[in-house]
Amino acid sequence: MAARDGSAVVSRLVVVGDALLDRDLYGEIERLCPEAPAPVVEGLRISSRPGGAALAATLAADEGHEVTFVTALGEGSAGREVAALLSQLDVQVVDLRLDGRTPQKVRVLSRGYLLLRLDHADRSAPGTGPLSGEARAALRSAEAILVSDYGRGLAARRDLRATLVEAADRIPVVWDPHPKGCAPILGVRLATPNSVEAAGFAGAVLAAGIPGVRVHARTLLERWRAEAVAVTLGRDGALLHEVGRSPRLIPSTDADGDVCGAGDRFAVTAAGLLSEGASVASAVEGAVRAATSFVAGGGAATVALPAGWPVEAPLLPPGSAEQLAAAVRSRGGTVVATGGCFDLLHAGHVTMLEAARSLGDCLVVCLNSDASVRRLKGAGRPLQRQEDRAAVLEALRAVDAVAVFDEDTPEALLMRLRVDVWAKGADYTQRRLPEASVLRQWGGRVEILPYVEGRSTTGLIQALEFGA
Repeated sequence: MAARDGSAVVSRLVVVGDALLDRDLYGEIERLCPEAPAPVVEGLRISSRPGGAALAATLAADEGHEVTFVTALGEGSAGREVAALLSQLDVQVVDLRLDGRTPQKVRVLSRGYLLLRLDHADRSAPGTGPLSGEARAALRSAEAILVSDYGRGLAARRDLRATLVEAADRIPVVWDPHPKGCAPILGVRLATPNSVEAAGFAGAVLAAGIPGVRVHARTLLERWRAEAVAVTLGRDGALLHEVGRSPRLIPSTDADGDVCGAGDRFAVTAAGLLSEGASVASAVEGAVRAATSFVAGGGAATVALPAGWPVEAPLLPPGSAEQLAAAVRSRGGTVVATGGCFDLLHAGHVTMLEAARSLGDCLVVCLNSDASVRRLKGAGRPLQRQEDRAAVLEALRAVDAVAVFDEDTPEALLMRLRVDVWAKGADYTQRRLPEASVLRQWGGRVEILPYVEGRSTTGLIQALEFGA
């Protein structure tokens, strides 16, 4: 395995923590809402990426580490999307299962400014079963461990913490805490709270200035029996306090930009440098530089996603197939899709569509455009334009939405829809379906439906021509 720049793997790094799905909505503001003094955001576009500790795992993979991510993913589309993204980014996921749904964090931005954040999360907790052998093996074979606690319960599991205590005797363990999370295990190599987190864990009000931060760092160093505490201070850098040494400020250069994910970049870089044998001071200095560059470069919104993954796709209008699929997924439903030209609708089509609809909670028909049909069937087809074919399909009880695509096959559309089931007639096999490999990226499946003998559009056309 190699880093994205082609260099060799740096180290085996295990990231432990709570996964989220992050979505950013970008738009323009040119007026205020007439109902209230609130901005109207128009021309929205959407971008999705791994969030929470999953972002830390993504950043670690981007640095070239061989990454295993020990997490708990929930049921539903958000968890599947995070897992699919991480798989494409060469991150091995060890899933301890979440009793609930993977949380989502949605930000609304315009011209680089954050306007609003919406959090979607169940009251959920990681599964209560025993820590899996796969998780224990990953932690025991790691060269460094980063615990990226996002306060959703994973880092509080006793069996996981016991295994981390064992690991801390052998390898560097870095702990990035969260205000709603738990204290680190005793004896971590480095803890990386920000100034607010440091004050909270120290049981004090947020102190003004560096002198107050020094007090908090010293308190946490003793309370957590850590080898070092680095309190991150944003554009002021970080204050490092190591056992047996006086605290010192590691400054940063000013950097304007999106700070989302800067703490993750700091912790990941520190863990990676410690795994290579760097001193704590050198690791923190490198982490400050990396976080500063990360913010200046655009922050989490610039995280590299797999080739072909939808990035900043247009936010679709109400009533679209994509919006329907997203709504069904958000409530835990199963999205089914099928596709074809449907030039002359016949009994075989209707039987197949009804069978497909029975497989889930909605059915989207992926319809070849007129240009696509001509390439596949010849200059004399289609007999009906795409608007008419779509209208006929939408009138059927089994069909919930129709989406037209221009390509020869609907892989790009399926990437946007994120369907759970792709249904096709028995005249196809999975080996002949290029869509099958696309669905496997996020855990979807192909269903081959019974074929109704003697029913085909070509047969109907031939019968009409003969009758004429």
